[in-house]
Amino acid sequence: MDTVTERAEAVLFKGNPATLLGAEVKVGDDAPDFCVVDNGLQPVTLATDAGKVRLITVVPSLDTPVCDAMTRKFNQDAAALPDSVVVYTISVDLPFAQKRWCGNAGIDKVKTLSDYQERSFGLNYGVLLKDLKLLARAVFVIDANDQVAYVELVPEVTAEPDYIAALNSVKNLL
Repeated sequence: MDTVTERAEAVLFKGNPATLLGAEVKVGDDAPDFCVVDNGLQPVTLATDAGKVRLITVVPSLDTPVCDAMTRKFNQDAAALPDSVVVYTISVDLPFAQKRWCGNAGIDKVKTLSDYQERSFGLNYGVLLKDLKLLARAVFVIDANDQVAYVELVPEVTAEPDYIAALNSVKNLL
């Protein structure tokens, strides 16, 4: 069995140090593959939207205030992006809960994806919180050639990301 990289005190969760599982992903890396499911329980991998720029936002749970605000903000910003860009929000929320939340929140530009089955995104992108089995807050931009163009691991999981930097990274790839 493969050993999983542990990164002690990589982030804070409500002010307390938290350990992340998985290797750190850096700008310039080949984007790691993953397998998550969409709201219809269909698999989504890195290849699903091959050739497009992918803005991947990662949240612990859509049912929390910061995750709710973050996903709404990226949904609003996604409306101004061309069809060559896809915006994902990945959490370990069940797909049924994600679908319900999107309907209630009017989310129509962001594709919510669930990592509840294997935590493959969390492990492959180094954002799985060891003790909570939730995903840490992060933003990744993957270019059309599957290269990592932007990474923000938010230092305090309960804080919001740098929206402007993430969107500027996407715009620089267009």
